[in-house]
Amino acid sequence: MNHDVERRYTFLGFAQKAGKVASGENTVEAKIKDRGSCLVVVAEDAPEHTKERMQRLAEQYHVKYTVFGEKNRLGQSIGKSPRNVILISDKNFAAQLLQ
Repeated sequence: MNHDVERRYTFLGFAQKAGKVASGENTVEAKIKDRGSCLVVVAEDAPEHTKERMQRLAEQYHVKYTVFGEKNRLGQSIGKSPRNVILISDKNFAAQLLQ
């Protein structure tokens, strides 16, 4: 795995420790609707309907959206079980993940 991908997973761990991560489809959807979200990250191996729904929500509420990583690694990077969707609520962590 390349250095850039590993760096992104590391930043997800830092964001989690800083309390700037929400995960799980229902939680992320609620946070998007409450505003204050900076970035929605959907796993590459998430179901297509999940990707489409999260992308629609992100566009509707003007939140950045990206598809990155595998659900097992996303969950592992934040100390949880596999996750299809993660939300970053800090603009600096979001910017680092998008670089």
